[in-house]
Amino acid sequence: MPAIAANNREPMRPFPLPEVYQLLEPGPVVLLTTAHRGRSNVMTMSWHMMVEFTPPLLACVVSRADFSFTALRATRECVIAVPAMDLAPKVVEIGNCSGRNVDKFATIGLTQLPAALVAPPLVAECFANLECRLVETRLVNKYNLFILEVVAAWSNPAQNDPRTIHHRGYGRFVVDGETIVLPSRMP
Repeated sequence: MPAIAANNREPMRPFPLPEVYQLLEPGPVVLLTTAHRGRSNVMTMSWHMMVEFTPPLLACVVSRADFSFTALRATRECVIAVPAMDLAPKVVEIGNCSGRNVDKFATIGLTQLPAALVAPPLVAECFANLECRLVETRLVNKYNLFILEVVAAWSNPAQNDPRTIHHRGYGRFVVDGETIVLPSRMP
């Protein structure tokens, strides 16, 4: 593909299609917990997005290759825990091993807290935890896309002004920066 001129500046260059996801991953890296057959698991996830305000719905992709896929599909519930920047090394560790072989909570040193409405645990070290139930599965077989409803949400007031981490691919992350407030008519 030839380069395309961009306002008489440097030309636009083709960008590798397998790397497009690195440009569009604005949401924070989260942890997804599941509980199945008496065993809790936690995985790192960055492919998610909000899809509705009320009730709060979110979509997430969980690969069939992930140990959590079977648990989420079978139990139809999970917790989305939002870690702050200080947990980044643990978040990467969680993403670099499989719950098939490792009790990630014990090995990595995360504290499980009981959830109010679902079986999977909250993660005590995270600044927010969202208890979720699976409400739509039509896109699971084709795209591994789960639609979840948040049925309870928790935040840790001791973690004020947490900074989230955002995956940019290949072990690179961006950390939330300065907060700006602009006029808006939206909630």
